Amino acid sequence: MKRLLRYFLVILMLFGASFSLMAQSTSKVREMHKVKKKETIFGIAREYGLTIQQLINANPEMNNPGYELKKGDFIVIPYPDTKPAETKTPAATPQPASKPKSLSVGVMLPLHDENGDGRRMVEYYRGVLMAIDSLKHTGLSVDVYAWNVAEEANISKFLNDKNASKCDLIIGPLYSKQVPPLAKFAEQHDIKVLIPFSIQAPDVFSNSHLFQVYQSPADFNESTINHFLKRFEGYNTVIIDCNDTTSKKGIFTFGLRRRLETMGREYNVTNLKSSEAYFAKAFSKTLPNVVILNTGRSPELNLAFAKLNNLTMNNPGLQISMFGYTEWMLYTKYDIDNFYKYNVYIPSSFYLNPLSAATERINTKYRWNFHADMMQALPRFAVTGFDHTMFFLKGIYQQGKSFTGAAGSVGYIPVQTPLKFERIANGGYLNKSMLFVHYKPTHQIETITY
Repeated sequence: MKRLLRYFLVILMLFGASFSLMAQSTSKVREMHKVKKKETIFGIAREYGLTIQQLINANPEMNNPGYELKKGDFIVIPYPDTKPAETKTPAATPQPASKPKSLSVGVMLPLHDENGDGRRMVEYYRGVLMAIDSLKHTGLSVDVYAWNVAEEANISKFLNDKNASKCDLIIGPLYSKQVPPLAKFAEQHDIKVLIPFSIQAPDVFSNSHLFQVYQSPADFNESTINHFLKRFEGYNTVIIDCNDTTSKKGIFTFGLRRRLETMGREYNVTNLKSSEAYFAKAFSKTLPNVVILNTGRSPELNLAFAKLNNLTMNNPGLQISMFGYTEWMLYTKYDIDNFYKYNVYIPSSFYLNPLSAATERINTKYRWNFHADMMQALPRFAVTGFDHTMFFLKGIYQQGKSFTGAAGSVGYIPVQTPLKFERIANGGYLNKSMLFVHYKPTHQIETITY
């Protein structure tokens, strides 16, 4: 285990985290281990040089639903198996020459507990580690190097570490000022760089080694408008002014209105404070209607639902869909019935289905590894780290230096965060993936990915 990785795993243990990246086989009972406070299954397995599955095999009760490791418990520690030859890949079936036998990943993010940035990136890093553990079971060997690159840090100091130049992929940084030296380093050493979050990175337009996941608000709005116009062709568009002077959604509704006008498509504007009669005039009784608010706030959304409820009660034949904003997913717990009732579409670059088997698996694995739940944030940072790492490592393993992250090139089904990169001129790659989350009147949720 590399020195820096050990150092940061110690840091993670301060947050109740430990992780095993070792693999040996085991048999028979060696001793009993008494569980200490904050110990985890992964940490104990690592201490004794075991895999998680080997430790679970020796302690079948760990397979029980809801099992939790508790202080004072005694668990069986099996002896390691010393027959590695039985688990080696047969020499007659070597890896194709185009595929690397192993990969090295560097993580250059603020990995600390001093502020929100650090805590969010620690959770993201935990997702990276979980992805690497999953890939290990496919036969891919991955070395991990991690550096605590805080906001005030000089990233060049970390780039001087000899291990940095060994990386096939570097994930980071979090801060814009750290991009130029990392971009130059990546170009010199032919390393791919994944910039995972919302920072200014003009270097991506000139450096072919950079991949930026974040989409600017302007690009996101333009893409959303394009897909809105296709999805709701033949609809009567109704824009509701919600009198929210703090809202920045007017940029979207203004852009949509200009496009509708350019295309010769009519739309109507009404107000949340309008009388019921005036409000009703904006709606068509012959065409389906799609409703857009010029705010993403919850209070105005609830007033709009009340207004629409009165409207549909008095006009039962009206067909109404609503088109919302990404933050509406935060309101699902309270408004999901109205989302279904009004056939809501929400544009986003991510979606985590709380009822899917994949979500349940990753939530369970996270709790087992770190004795904690993920932060209540959108998107979930650990799942983001998991998806990013799975997508890039599978892609680099399959395609080597020719990996570009193009649509459909990897074959990975994301848990939360789809990726689809497009090259910018002769520079790097920008993520262009987006989706509509559709709450259907049949009480089903579908994602429409573009």
